[in-house]
Amino acid sequence: MKAVVVASDILTPYGHGADICWDGIMANRTAVTPVTRFKTQAFQSNYAGTVSGLAYQGGTSLVMQMLEVLFKRSGHMIPQDTTLVLATTKGEIDFLEKHVIEEAGDARESSLDRLLGRVINLTGVKGGGIVVSAACTSSAAAAARAAAMIRGGHADCVLVVACDSVTEFIFSGFSSLMAMDNVPARPFDKNRAGLNVGEAAAFALIMSEERASREHRTIQAGLAGWGLSDDANHMTGPSRESHGLILAINKAIQLAGIDTQQIGFIAAHGTGTRYNDAMEIQAFRTVFRDRRLPVYSLKGGIGHTMGAAGLVEMIIAQRALQERIVPPTVNLKTVDDDAVGWASGQQQTFGARTKALVTNAGFSGVNTALVIARDG
Repeated sequence: MKAVVVASDILTPYGHGADICWDGIMANRTAVTPVTRFKTQAFQSNYAGTVSGLAYQGGTSLVMQMLEVLFKRSGHMIPQDTTLVLATTKGEIDFLEKHVIEEAGDARESSLDRLLGRVINLTGVKGGGIVVSAACTSSAAAAARAAAMIRGGHADCVLVVACDSVTEFIFSGFSSLMAMDNVPARPFDKNRAGLNVGEAAAFALIMSEERASREHRTIQAGLAGWGLSDDANHMTGPSRESHGLILAINKAIQLAGIDTQQIGFIAAHGTGTRYNDAMEIQAFRTVFRDRRLPVYSLKGGIGHTMGAAGLVEMIIAQRALQERIVPPTVNLKTVDDDAVGWASGQQQTFGARTKALVTNAGFSGVNTALVIARDG
């Protein structure tokens, strides 16, 4: 059975909805700004992509505040018999942070199992749920899991929910790795110097094509293929030879039953770190050989939204397929030599092709690739 996306929504540093995120990216405007949520003097950078209006260290976690915004207007479209797949790297880490720093609250409130229960209650689903926590590929891996469940006949309706937030704990961790840029990140730029952390929440309601047709649902996109791999190379650094990502991309294309000529563009992970961006371009060169595809990254606009990144990128890639426009990479001024002919700080086109590739990479060397189709 084919897996298709019938509903989706996102909350990013640009605001609520895919439209506002799309407009911000297309305007080449960053939503990465100086952090005011906590003090940053001791850290490598003071820039992050944060959602306005959230209450830090209150009674409700940052991720639940974001999810409440999402489902306030979208909960009615989710069938009760839906299975939930929750994707996150740290979840409600602000509860643990408060317990450690202020010796207040219950550290057990930060458990991912408790977050899963809260999201089940929020969405009203009765089909049970699981957590996928696979570093910064979490939500892309969760989307792949949902599609596999549907294709294998184990479910006909799966809700993928993704969320991660910017907290002092998260910020200090990336700073200690010396992985952050002290200005808004510049993916694929010759002068890039690191990433900015970001926060977001997103969901995608994924159904079998048969159920979507039976319920007269509008199909936003199809999840045609997916691939996962691990470099087994380094705890935080990607393989310099790109072996893992190449394997994931080839798996996704093979499962989709297509050849590389049918891919119109690539929504890359594109963190802005020197090694990640070089690794991705090398993988693309290997898979697509002499053909150069339009490539872009969202992270100059919204920051690296960690476990939520893949789902946000998938939803914006759906929009790019519909509009037949490849967004610019925000903040990209001087394209790195390796990325010339691939990445651009301007809009690009991709002709009549109807499929896109979404790639993600994460700590421990985990890689995920998704092939999405405009017409299901």
